[in-house]
Amino acid sequence: MITSVSNTHVKYLRSLCADPRYRRSERRFVIEGVRLVADALAAGAKLQVALYNSDQLSGTPLGAALLAQLVGRDNCHETSEAAVTAAAETRSPQGVVAAVALTDLVPRPGLYLVLDAIQDPGNLGTLLRSAESAGVGLVLCSQGCADLFNPKVVRAAMGAHFSLPLRSDLSWDDLAHELSDTPLIYAAGAEAAMPYDAADWRQPAALIIGSEAHGICPEGLALATHHISIPMLGKAESLNAAVAGSIILFEALRQRSRGRT
Repeated sequence: MITSVSNTHVKYLRSLCADPRYRRSERRFVIEGVRLVADALAAGAKLQVALYNSDQLSGTPLGAALLAQLVGRDNCHETSEAAVTAAAETRSPQGVVAAVALTDLVPRPGLYLVLDAIQDPGNLGTLLRSAESAGVGLVLCSQGCADLFNPKVVRAAMGAHFSLPLRSDLSWDDLAHELSDTPLIYAAGAEAAMPYDAADWRQPAALIIGSEAHGICPEGLALATHHISIPMLGKAESLNAAVAGSIILFEALRQRSRGRT
């Protein structure tokens, strides 16, 4: 059993948590918690290194089921609770922390989501979770977005990284190239006259969601073929980026599933 908080594996996981450049060089990112590690295994991800504490995991049915998968598995090491806590990014980890390879999935046809400088990790992760649930075929992140594999983004995305094609750190020239064959590009903004549910989401399309502070940049606005908004009756000037994006994504899913009416 690993007990030292200075163990090599503990330090490795902490470095991956803390440094995006190290994540990119190692081509790995950190996941923690029973649900996320179980989802990774269910998706066929290989745990490059995992630390777990049997006492913590055995306290719940889901944890006990995960423990049965980890015991004896390559690169999985039983540790003390202190060692797991030292390796984790959260203050109260659930007894398991692991590193997995960065995902690089093939885009699927259909709706693309473009995120323009979404800097809040919680908002970014929530948008990924909604995109995966709504059947988005590809998420494209502009330069200025938070790191897709930041631990806070990964936790908020709730396993979306294992099934959602992702591209990051793209210039607007890159984004224009990626969207060159997309006939409909919708930019979401508070001032647009066209309601989001008036758009025809049944066609191949892309949705651009802008940053929390500044909205969509001029390059993104120029790339759009249509501008849409979410009608509101209250006094708020705009919605949180994750909320707005999720509302529109699920309208797109509704239309694609049931038709436009």
